[in-house]
Amino acid sequence: MITTAETYHVPVLLKESVDGLDIKPDGIYVDVTFGGGGHSREILSRLGDKGHLYSFDQDADAERNIVNDKRFTFVRSNFRYIRNWMSYYKVKNIDGLIADLGVSSHHFDDETRGFSFRFDTTLDMRMNKRAGKTAADILNEYSEEKLSDIFYFYGEMKKSRQIAAAICNFRSNHRIETTSDLTAAIEKCIRSEKEKKDLARLFQALRIEVNHEMEALRDMLDGAIQLLSSGGRISVITYHSLEDRIVKNVMKAGNADGKVKQDFYGRISSPLRPITGKVITPQEEELQINPRSRSAKLRIAEKI
Repeated sequence: MITTAETYHVPVLLKESVDGLDIKPDGIYVDVTFGGGGHSREILSRLGDKGHLYSFDQDADAERNIVNDKRFTFVRSNFRYIRNWMSYYKVKNIDGLIADLGVSSHHFDDETRGFSFRFDTTLDMRMNKRAGKTAADILNEYSEEKLSDIFYFYGEMKKSRQIAAAICNFRSNHRIETTSDLTAAIEKCIRSEKEKKDLARLFQALRIEVNHEMEALRDMLDGAIQLLSSGGRISVITYHSLEDRIVKNVMKAGNADGKVKQDFYGRISSPLRPITGKVITPQEEELQINPRSRSAKLRIAEKI
């Protein structure tokens, strides 16, 4: 499959998310989800000669979209290690960070990666194809209880126990390797009228577990808080309630659990201050061009 910056991923809420960073021409910025490079290119277009952008992506396919610019540094790594890499590059503080979470259109459209139930292919789902367990490994190795927890907490599936039991029963006679294996294993647990919705939730849950997305998000946000200069901005686009809840909590309370700390006068004590009163969502024009943006939510905060 030939991938270009244009086909890899259509950037969501491009102007709104970059505007939210309030770019300083000589500032230091980080794009933790480089992908097709759409947000990175927009940031670079607003930087002066002394500004610099560091962009993260653990997917080897994204490297084909690397920008040839002396003000740009590509970091081939999971964004959870942002503090380590900034230390490596001797960067103590940054002026802004942008994150477009979730899965790129490239991943959904590449039938070899196993991210979509539209294709009958090997269940991989790793963002980093060089390391970690695949979705097939998880389906065949995890206990019934652990699978049930994953489907319930990451997929918000009401029949999580029933589905986990069906998978374990199926794998006792046949290893689950492909999309068709998985759908065959759970076919009696899913009603036909809800098949696409349930499969989408199931695949989301597996993808989150395979890539440790929730843990990585928490680590990245904690690192961002530590790195941001006073007045620095963080702009984050989410696509499902699990990640949005974490981002909302961090921007409001300074921690992923949303535990609010108050000072002597009862004022909320948090390192961040939300910039927008309401979450920003795509306008109808963007929804027509890019249907994937329908579930997108943008939140922006400033380091106090």
